[in-house]
Amino acid sequence: MSFLKKFAPFYNLAAFYIAVSVVLRIVLLYHPITQSTFTAVDTLKIFVLGLASDFFVFALASGFLWLYLIFISNKKYHKPYGYIILGLMISLFIYIASGQSILSEYGGALPEIGLAFVGLKTILFGLLLFLPKQRAKIRFWLFSFVLFLYVVLILQNAISEYFFWNEFGVKYNFIAVNYLVYTNEVIGNIMESYPVIPLFSGLFFIAGCVTLLLLKISKDYIVSIPTLSEKIKLTLIYFTLLAISFFAIPSLARTENSQNKFTNELQSNGMYRFYLAFVNSELDYFKFYKTLPTNEAYAILATQIPGIQDHSSSRLIEDLATENHKNVVLITIESYSADFMKAYGNDQNITPFLDQLAKESLLFTNCYASGNRTVRGLEAVTLSLPPTAGESVVKRKDNKNKFSTGSVFAQKGYAVNYLYGGDSFFDNMEDFFTGNGYKIIDKKSFKPNEITFSNVWGVCDEDMADKAIKVMNEQALAAKPFFNHWMTVSNHRPFTYPNDKIDIPGDAKSREGGVKYTDYALNKFFTMAKKQPWFKNTVFVIIADHCASSAGKTDLPIDKYRIPAMIYSPGYVTAGRYTNLVSQIDIMPTLFGLLHFQYQSKFFGQDVMKEDYKPRAFIATYQDLGMIKDNVLTILSPKQQVKQFELTLKPKEGIEADFQAYYDQKQLQSPRPDLIKETIAYYQTASDVLKQKNYQKK
Repeated sequence: MSFLKKFAPFYNLAAFYIAVSVVLRIVLLYHPITQSTFTAVDTLKIFVLGLASDFFVFALASGFLWLYLIFISNKKYHKPYGYIILGLMISLFIYIASGQSILSEYGGALPEIGLAFVGLKTILFGLLLFLPKQRAKIRFWLFSFVLFLYVVLILQNAISEYFFWNEFGVKYNFIAVNYLVYTNEVIGNIMESYPVIPLFSGLFFIAGCVTLLLLKISKDYIVSIPTLSEKIKLTLIYFTLLAISFFAIPSLARTENSQNKFTNELQSNGMYRFYLAFVNSELDYFKFYKTLPTNEAYAILATQIPGIQDHSSSRLIEDLATENHKNVVLITIESYSADFMKAYGNDQNITPFLDQLAKESLLFTNCYASGNRTVRGLEAVTLSLPPTAGESVVKRKDNKNKFSTGSVFAQKGYAVNYLYGGDSFFDNMEDFFTGNGYKIIDKKSFKPNEITFSNVWGVCDEDMADKAIKVMNEQALAAKPFFNHWMTVSNHRPFTYPNDKIDIPGDAKSREGGVKYTDYALNKFFTMAKKQPWFKNTVFVIIADHCASSAGKTDLPIDKYRIPAMIYSPGYVTAGRYTNLVSQIDIMPTLFGLLHFQYQSKFFGQDVMKEDYKPRAFIATYQDLGMIKDNVLTILSPKQQVKQFELTLKPKEGIEADFQAYYDQKQLQSPRPDLIKETIAYYQTASDVLKQKNYQKK
């Protein structure tokens, strides 16, 4: 056998991985969510540079394959080496099983995983040691399993990338990293959303067929095991390729610099994107983004938020009128785009209740969500803070005792609760809200007879509505007002809910059904609320946490951030439209203005009813930080990059001017330095007050 054939397991698997990558790129290129056209240069970058990146990523990923193959040997089973190795493995197994190992110090499932791995390796080594006549056959099946595992992982990754693209229109990013932490909800979501059994049956069948082919052309490695000198040569060649890969992968990633966002996404390697998202889960603004001198940044902030003191966002909010301590119910609706509503052009009649409620409320027609995740929406309405780079404050370690809407209400003598139909452990909500003085009422608080329907995300919104009414009735008996923040769950994939409630079956698993059912549940809640004695003394705030999708042709497509927001309180808040630009972070400070609260504020969000309010809105991903102002979108990105886009309205027929939401985003040829500085000032100072712990409750 020639020396080249010793590499057969590597280059055959690499060829299969490249082939799968080509197919995946073609599929994603023609996916409906890929709303773009591609030049010849774009196509070359996608398929030439992209596949080069795939090759080098596979070289890194095949390290486990090298480790397995390099230790295949017959000599290690000779006396006395075989018995010494087996004894050491048994000792290691006993050490881990004792509960005193280093794995036990880390806790969780790590000791069990370590025990299972070492136990399996010990059993297999024993079989190979004591059954020399069956050694070749056992080794063949082990070799087959390793190849099968690699094939399954390659195919599974391709399927995962497809479904992630189907949901978000990008390769793996920070969201994918988050999903690894909450495997119960995410696996449950997959189980309920997709035909898992047929999908995996097909996956394993194809993987089996591919493995048989690879075995046929790669098995010479174990039929004629390389000698020690050949293994040394193999190792030197592999390590050389490994060293090149460490240099080539980030170099190729730097070529993902097209003006077309989809070109960059399709060119990128999903696994490397996942790695980058993992290591960059917390982005240091001052290391990665464009900055101003600290004094200048706060001076600019002071021109936008009058009255702030020193290097902080602190200022006194005064009101000549008497404070009104009405009850407040804040409802954040899961994944609720503005264009679900009739006023914004939807003709499917999926939000009949909210369409009517909007007419009876103070409606913010031009409101934008801060981000594209629930934790960003919760951060915006709780902390009234621009969406700083990296993970939401909700999920950071330093997330407690912040100045928040809850702390303002608590200062005024309110009972402060967070209501959630699922397990508030998800997305770190429990840690965040309890750490900021909220009492948690989630699925764990429900009695069995209070649950009529639930899925992996929690109880249906109707059940939460019933629970909310019970909680508020109990609170109304106390001698103090209440503030309840309710986060809905039903409008989330898999979009399952009780049947026979709306005209879309609950097992249809459609986005429209999820939206309409949530609307139905909110109608039920308000119908019950209007019968309660506390209703007339209550103000309701209804706002989306984020839009249903954030995918678009640009890094921050602003129509994917437009959300409905309204304040409803018959007889107290006058119904009407507020049409100026509003950020999600402004809604609660505006509510405090309507209640005439006087307090020492640290909020970056402002009362938009004040004469000194200067309209702007903040939208962001975990790394692209944007501000909309004067029909210009300014985006700050890592590596001190700044982009600006002119926003030109694209009117749609049949939609009133107040509800037009679609814009052409064309990159500015002549930058607006004033807007660049304002954007930097907002995000830099927001990052600074968090870093310096100047956003604490006291």
